[in-house]
This record gives sequence, structure tokens and C-alpha cells, in this order.
Amino acid sequence: MRRILPEGFGQAVWRGFRGRCPACGEGRMFHKFLKVSDACPHCGEELHHHRADDFPAYLVIAIVGHILVPIVLSVETHIPPPVGVSMALWPSIALVMALSLLQPVKGAVVAVQWFGGLHGFDVAKKARQAAALL
Repeated sequence: MRRILPEGFGQAVWRGFRGRCPACGEGRMFHKFLKVSDACPHCGEELHHHRADDFPAYLVIAIVGHILVPIVLSVETHIPPPVGVSMALWPSIALVMALSLLQPVKGAVVAVQWFGGLHGFDVAKKARQAAALL
């Protein structure tokens, strides 16, 4: 199978954000909700080197907080809903936002590591660079 390497950093990260292999853009990066496949099923690129750890969760918390806090403050100051509605609505929205962003953000973090040659991806990066010189 022919690999179509990304044209740049942005394309690799976008592929990862979509849950696709950063190398080819075709194979699925995840085989469970947050479990990264050891290798791309399409092109065979090794992905087991990643060390995303808790960083995607921290990013998701920051993103959800920066989006949701101004909305909550605006709604609560301009048209305050009953307390019971607020207690049910805001945590539910935060939970849905966090769960929907967690996998795409983790995919993007893995793609950044792959593109930058970090945490064991350095061998693959050197091979890509050598192939580009040919």
C-alpha cells in the first residue's frame, strides 16, 4: 500500500484529530475509545511509541472550560434559570463536550508526537526524511 505522507504539520494533526493515521490518513488510529492501535492497519506505520498520557485530558479540560465558563456566566447573569435547571444543565453539557473532544484531542497529540519524531517516533521521522531526499 502506498503511503501518502502529510504535506505538513497541520495536515498530520488534522488526520490525528479525525482519528486517522498521521502517516497515510486512511487507517484508524484507535481500536477502542482511547486505545491507540499498535500500528496503522492500512499502511503499517507503528503508533505504539506514543506517550500521550494525561495531556489530552488536560487540554480537553482547558478547552471545555474556556468555551463553557463564559457561556455559563453570561446565561446565569442575564437570564438566570432555576437552580435545579442549572445543576442539571451545565454539568451535562460539560460531560458531553469533554467526552466528544477527548478522542480527537488525543489523536492530535499522538499526531504531533509522530510528526515531531518524539518518544520513539524518531526512527520513523528519520526514515521519512531519508525517503524525501531520494
